[in-house]
Amino acid sequence: MRLLIPGGAGYIGSHMVRFAQEAGHEVVVLDNFSTGHRWAVSGSEVLEVDLLDKERLLQSLEGRDFDGVIHFAAKSLVGESVSRPQLYYRNNVVGTLNLVEAMRRIELRNLVFSSTAAIFGNPVEHKISEDHPKNPINPYGRSKLMVESVLEDICTANDFNVTCLRYFNAAGAHPSGEIGEAHDPETHLIPNILKAMTSREKKLAVFGDDYPTPDGTCVRDYIHVNDLAHAHLLSIEYMKNNNGFSVFNLGNGDGFSVLDIINGCQRIARSEILYSIKERREGDPARLVSDSRKAKRELLWKPQYTAIDNILASAWAWHKQ
Repeated sequence: MRLLIPGGAGYIGSHMVRFAQEAGHEVVVLDNFSTGHRWAVSGSEVLEVDLLDKERLLQSLEGRDFDGVIHFAAKSLVGESVSRPQLYYRNNVVGTLNLVEAMRRIELRNLVFSSTAAIFGNPVEHKISEDHPKNPINPYGRSKLMVESVLEDICTANDFNVTCLRYFNAAGAHPSGEIGEAHDPETHLIPNILKAMTSREKKLAVFGDDYPTPDGTCVRDYIHVNDLAHAHLLSIEYMKNNNGFSVFNLGNGDGFSVLDIINGCQRIARSEILYSIKERREGDPARLVSDSRKAKRELLWKPQYTAIDNILASAWAWHKQ
């Protein structure tokens, strides 16, 4: 297939690019490089375009032909979304609307949208399925839920197909160790643990040890970034036979606490890490774990990285470099 990947220079996007190429597909990356990395997409055709630049976006795609679009281009820092909500609504909502308009201009009708578990807010069930109540607690989650609603309406009114993939905590790195997670600032737990191990300069902060969980720290569902990429490819295939709007939750279905992850990193790296307990962060739910049975049933998706140590080992191979 020939695929357009907006946001393809970011963490998940660059792994999607590599995964699709290794599966024999042709990829065109569209990115403004505000947070993505050029080195992560070397060897790919790149269109340096901002989705908010509507005219340039239309010009860049005019006359091109794709089998589908896999859309990762979004702002995704929860804290920043609280302080700069207008940036998140403009970038995530308006940017997606511009992309859809450009797609329809070139008669391209299959879109995979990168959504998030943040649309659910504080969970009311042990495992979160697609029909779990949606009550996002920050502008980032609200912007993603808003986009989902917009895309569903567009599918209802037009000959247009969208698959929304709501994933939990993306983790790990490409098996080659050539690309991995590199955010600035880094807000994710696993890379911050591994960075602390390699730099030896700062103590890791653990936010809260009094949650109603087995060891008192937050529990999350970690899914390997290559397993996410596979689900996106399966979603393109899915839309060949399933029209309209679809949603799937993606996770391993297992919960690991912050201390579980710290201990796992220490096992993998054979090194100890110093950490200190801080007060809880506002808006951190005690437990977020996915019910992904629908994706396994309908997309025929099967995660390959089901053991947390395998996910952590791939991340460590990247961070060591």
